[in-house]
Parts: sequence; C-alpha cells; structure tokens
Amino acid sequence: MLYKSITAILFSILIIAPSVSSAQKTPDAVKQMLQDRDAQIKRIIGARDDLSDKERETLKDVINGVIDFEAMSRSALGPHWEPLSSDQRDEFVNVFADIVRSQSLANLEVYRSKVTYDGIAVEGDRATVTTTTLYKDVPTKVVYTMSFHDGDWHVNDIVLDDVSTADGYARSFQSVVRKRGFDALMTSLVKRRDKEMSERSS
Repeated sequence: MLYKSITAILFSILIIAPSVSSAQKTPDAVKQMLQDRDAQIKRIIGARDDLSDKERETLKDVINGVIDFEAMSRSALGPHWEPLSSDQRDEFVNVFADIVRSQSLANLEVYRSKVTYDGIAVEGDRATVTTTTLYKDVPTKVVYTMSFHDGDWHVNDIVLDDVSTADGYARSFQSVVRKRGFDALMTSLVKRRDKEMSERSS
C-alpha cells in the first residue's frame, strides 16, 4: 500500500523538540531541534528491533508528538469538517491519530536512515524544512510544512517526492464521505485502527 510505504519513511525524521523561546523561530534553531530529536530517536532504538513495550510507547510519543493531528484532520476532511459536531471532530482526530501512531513503528529500520537538511525557511510562525532521507541507499526528498503555536512547532503536512500526505488522505477520506457519508468513513477507520493495533500488539 502506497500510504504504508509513505508512513514508514516520513516518520523517520519527525523530530522537533518543543520550546517557548522566540529564538526557536530561526532556521538554525529549527535545524538544531531536528538534529537533537533525531539523536533521541536513534538512542531509543539503537541497533535492536526487539524494543520493550515501554520503549515502543516512548518512541511513539517522540515520533508523533510533533504532529498537529487536528490540522491534518481538517485538511483531510476539507469541506466536510465544518458540518461536524465537536464530538464527531474529536472522535475523528483521535481515531486518525491512533492509526498514524500504530503505523509509525511498522519498520524501525527507517529511523536509522541518514538525513540531510537541504534547506530550512522560517517566516513568522511558519516553517518549511526540505530534507533528503537515504533509506536502503535510495535518496528520497521529504519536505515538512510546520506551524508554531502553543509554544511548539507542529508538523501540518509531509511532502514525499512531491506527493502531499495531507492531500492523499483528503482524496481518500473525502471520497468516502461524498459517496457513503461520514459515519461510514468512521466505521471503516475504527476497524482499520483496531486491526492495526491488534497486529502491532501480537
């Protein structure tokens, strides 16, 4: 599946540490935070694939804690977001986040990939980080778009070889909502979440 492959690579450098300092809003500071978190991830996994349950949960938190799941959910549902109730939005964000968190540990080897930071542009509360990830000797361009709010940098989208993750989810999710409705999408996502979590825990 395309998105399982994308997920395996894109999470390899989702590595931004939080801070409330205004000095964080510079390219050098963003790069340092990325490098520090990359080192943290590599320290957790080491050279092993047999992480303990506690280590796996810690790794999930490190990898996924930087993602703005609400922003990605808004993008994924597009015009179908606004009509939803607060409870429906919360349910969607939580299930969506559970799926991404579960998939993020599908292949630990990707987190050992070499990452090159090709360019970091910061404009106010927005940042774009362009990187090259070398995975199994294959270079892949990965671009992160981020926003700064609540004292932290958050990832809003990941563009892998010019393919937007947010756009991919939007095409898939919105098609289901248009054809079958939001409840059908949620039923499908809950089943997918439960299957993913069951497979990862077995």
